[in-house]
Amino acid sequence: MLTRAELVAETAITLLAERGMRGLTHRAVDEAAGLPPGSTSNVARTRAALLELTLARLTELEERAFAGLLTAPPRVADLPELLAQALLVQIRDRRRTLARYELALEATRRPELRAVYDRSGARFRDPAVALLSAGGFPDPVRQASQLVAFAEGVLFYAIVGAGGEPSAGEIARGVRELLAGFKGS
Repeated sequence: MLTRAELVAETAITLLAERGMRGLTHRAVDEAAGLPPGSTSNVARTRAALLELTLARLTELEERAFAGLLTAPPRVADLPELLAQALLVQIRDRRRTLARYELALEATRRPELRAVYDRSGARFRDPAVALLSAGGFPDPVRQASQLVAFAEGVLFYAIVGAGGEPSAGEIARGVRELLAGFKGS
């Protein structure tokens, strides 16, 4: 059973995916969630608070999808398959991924959301740096950033590009090739 705040955030994620940023209002969340008028305002008084609540929930859901990569750092050899599986979860849940894109674009215009978005992103970048450091890569900070950019590119291309859904094998092969290139750099 979801808490009221979780219900509001989940509904906001759905509205962002379906209607975009303009379709996300307190009233729209109340109506879509079947809540009495004013309920969303009681949970998140301002638009900024609603966006932050939504981003926090989205980050929580994405952390679950990437749990195998974030909780116990995997071996570098396991990374390609683990990352492929996590990316496929994100690709198949277009709702979450589209909502994240909406929030990312909004963060370019709202400094307060940008700060929250950047802290959220660090939860994914920092473990990549640790993994590559432990794996003996020559420039783990830069290379972790490139690994995250690769993953973001796969998601973007699959969700809004013309590429369709890649297979787990295709993604894993791309990660292996990227890691091999890192070792050679």
